[in-house]
Amino acid sequence: MALKVEGKGITGEEKVEEQNYRGVKAMPFVIGNETFEKLGTIGTSANLLVYLTSVFNMQSITATNLLNVFHGTCNFGTLAGAFLSDTYFGRYKVLGAASISSFMGMLVLTLTAAIKTLHPRHCVDTFCAGATPWQMVFLLGGFIFLTIGASGIRPCNLAFSADQFNPHTESGQQGIASFFNWYYFTFTFAMMVSLTIIVYVQANINWAIGLAIPTLLMFLSCVVFFVGTKIYVIVRPVGSPLTNNFQVLVAALKKRKLKVPTEPAVSLFNHFSTKSINAKLPYSNQLKFLNKAAIITLKDNVNPDGSPGNRWTLCSIQQIEEVKCVIKTIPIWFACIIYNVSLNNMQSYTVFQALQSNRRLKHSSFSVPAASYVVFQMVALTIWIPVYDRMLVPCLRKITNKRQGISLLQRIGVGIGISIFTMLVAGVIETKRRDMAHSKPTLGFEKGKGEISSMSAFWLVIQMVVAGISEAFAIIGFIEFFYKQFPENMKSFAGSYLFCGFAMSSYLSTFLISIVHSITRQGEGGSRNWLAQDLNEAKLDYFYYLCMGLEALNFIYHLMVAKWYKYKGSVDEPADVPLEGIPTVHKHMV
Repeated sequence: MALKVEGKGITGEEKVEEQNYRGVKAMPFVIGNETFEKLGTIGTSANLLVYLTSVFNMQSITATNLLNVFHGTCNFGTLAGAFLSDTYFGRYKVLGAASISSFMGMLVLTLTAAIKTLHPRHCVDTFCAGATPWQMVFLLGGFIFLTIGASGIRPCNLAFSADQFNPHTESGQQGIASFFNWYYFTFTFAMMVSLTIIVYVQANINWAIGLAIPTLLMFLSCVVFFVGTKIYVIVRPVGSPLTNNFQVLVAALKKRKLKVPTEPAVSLFNHFSTKSINAKLPYSNQLKFLNKAAIITLKDNVNPDGSPGNRWTLCSIQQIEEVKCVIKTIPIWFACIIYNVSLNNMQSYTVFQALQSNRRLKHSSFSVPAASYVVFQMVALTIWIPVYDRMLVPCLRKITNKRQGISLLQRIGVGIGISIFTMLVAGVIETKRRDMAHSKPTLGFEKGKGEISSMSAFWLVIQMVVAGISEAFAIIGFIEFFYKQFPENMKSFAGSYLFCGFAMSSYLSTFLISIVHSITRQGEGGSRNWLAQDLNEAKLDYFYYLCMGLEALNFIYHLMVAKWYKYKGSVDEPADVPLEGIPTVHKHMV
């Protein structure tokens, strides 16, 4: 079916083009690209912590901080990716360039493992040589390519895939919903394969082969993506919605000395463009300062069609309310940042806990790769989602009379509350692991670390499962919250906004680890260091309890800002609108 898609050229004139939505015909290329891309990126990143400590001989704190900065930069980069896509190049070009960049980054990492001169020599006894400056430059070059790739892929892949379906027809809407289901399936599939098969090859067979596999898969992703070029619907960029936000801020600043009229809903500039894809919003008193941008003065001109003559001095109530939607989410965004700090640290140190625990299966010499235990968090999240939707929500609906059972902010609050328990469980299990390492016969030594505790690493599954349930409430709640509360023309930026929160969490995780390591490092060998290289001589459980306190403070903060918050389209009472057609996205999707 051919439909018209409007866009703006370089001159700013509107252009109308006929688009032939092929929908299902484009699915093999889109899904194939998504599957290979997820297998490649997750297969590369899942075991990087072990790679940096075992091949590049980095200290655990150095490796953790480097990866936190890397993941943070990738997430911050999504804002630039969304801006370039929506304003200049379009999603197709950004995705194509980003996919090639990701492939180049994986190729560089593979070469660091395959070529002996590109990584340090193996440890001899207790001596481990560090990487040379040129080896680090080559390694960081791979990270830069991966960062550019992630910055373009993350904000564009879902939106580009949805572009292939006609959103104005029933079949198109069903196709979009079907794609979202397949998208989540491909991510879950990629996560399972990466954290089991690929991680096993990397840790137990050969790092070069283990990294070459996802590199090859990423190459196939690029091939499949470009093969389908003639079938794709390629929507041209129509300009960045961020400009509207800046116009409101500038206009409000210029009119800061004026007073809002006593009847603002009647006397303020209230133009609404019929071409806007955004839902019309009512006037609200929150962030009242911004309402000054709609005050009409003698200097302001209004065009014959009712639009403002100068958008940098006069803005409509609709435009102002759209900006308020974005600004009001900032306090909730802060809660998202703090929530992820603790879980990020726990996920990183769970790998180190596994390295110094008994990972062998009973009556077998097979050892489970340390990074594979993270998969239980994903499994718990995947299982809990249908349980929550099909069993818990109907029960809650009878109590609250709300379609979703509980509101979005309540769901987020439950997730933050469970995270407090998560850190408590992690601390108790670490105490058990360290006590068994000191009191019972150990199972040898882990290279560059210390004795391996006789405690089964499967105890770590408990904390990962609880973390997965916490994320099923909080992370999915955050995703749904930002998607619904942002204006309709800023959905791609809503995703970038969330990823920027993850980025801040990564940076704060690095800062927290560095501060705790610096303050608690006392005595020779760091025997009292909470985050010592040898966890048997560390106090990692104390660090988990510190994170538990941080989550408790965040829970109190969230309760306060949730009480203040008014949902989009609501002046007094929160809106309770069912979410339709929105993908369930895990925060580790790359």
